[in-house]
Amino acid sequence: MTDAHPACCAPSSGRRGGTRSPEPVPDTGVGAGGTAGMVLLDGGEFLMGSEDDRAYPADGEGPVRRVEVDPFWIGTAAVTNAEFAAFADATGYRTDAERFGWSFVFGGLLPDDFPPTRGVAGAPWWRLVEGASWRHPTGGHSDAERLADHPVVHVSWNDAGAYCAWAGLRLPTEAEWEYAARGGLQGRAFPWGDELEPAGEHRMNVWQGVFPRENTRADGWYGTCPVAEFPPNGYGLYNMTGNVWEWCRDRFDPAYRDRRSARGGSYLCHESYCRRYRVSARQGISPDSSMGNTGFRCVRDA
Repeated sequence: MTDAHPACCAPSSGRRGGTRSPEPVPDTGVGAGGTAGMVLLDGGEFLMGSEDDRAYPADGEGPVRRVEVDPFWIGTAAVTNAEFAAFADATGYRTDAERFGWSFVFGGLLPDDFPPTRGVAGAPWWRLVEGASWRHPTGGHSDAERLADHPVVHVSWNDAGAYCAWAGLRLPTEAEWEYAARGGLQGRAFPWGDELEPAGEHRMNVWQGVFPRENTRADGWYGTCPVAEFPPNGYGLYNMTGNVWEWCRDRFDPAYRDRRSARGGSYLCHESYCRRYRVSARQGISPDSSMGNTGFRCVRDA
């Protein structure tokens, strides 16, 4: 593996909107930074990163280093469609995908008779779909209301920041995110240990079968699943790996100043081409990009 940013995981849009300040939102009284649906983590020192020889070297997972984080609150799950709808309804906020009029959708989720669309070079399973947004996850024919307990997707880093500002919260740093994802374990690949499917049990929503042609749905899902579908980790946090990538506050790398970090992998990850469903894995995405496998969860200072 040598490509630092293969489009298999989450393509950057090239919209050139870049990072923008969150749009002003009305004072609804929500921004008190409440801790409902969150857990308090004590923080402390942990071993961050990995030196997995099958990782993308340029992703910068290594070297393993000792990092200390302060106590913080973190959402037990990713922000749901229902929660994001409350924000949009209260503020009238329009996401980057809504403003630009399109977003990236995994082609396997489109109906067989869907009109031809533009693909992504090197990753033709990503389709540029007009009208796709958090409200319409696979285009105008779809509706997020029936997926109320699924993670909101088609939200950019900009959009995630706007939601957090409204709620009186913030995005996690990468260190906070990885500390939380490990659930108290040190040096393990997944939130529960090193086995992908311990005793044959599925612990997260990732691709099952031969990507991108066949998904057996052995884990029960094709596309996103509810945010609390699988057992939580040792800190009581759900789906820290698999299901959807989660935005973090950090820049991906000084050499890629136009990219922000995302963590956790998604329902499209498969060992045959992308092992980024591990707690140490990371990727960089431009802050105005949106796609159907990227969401976020919130934190607040303790």
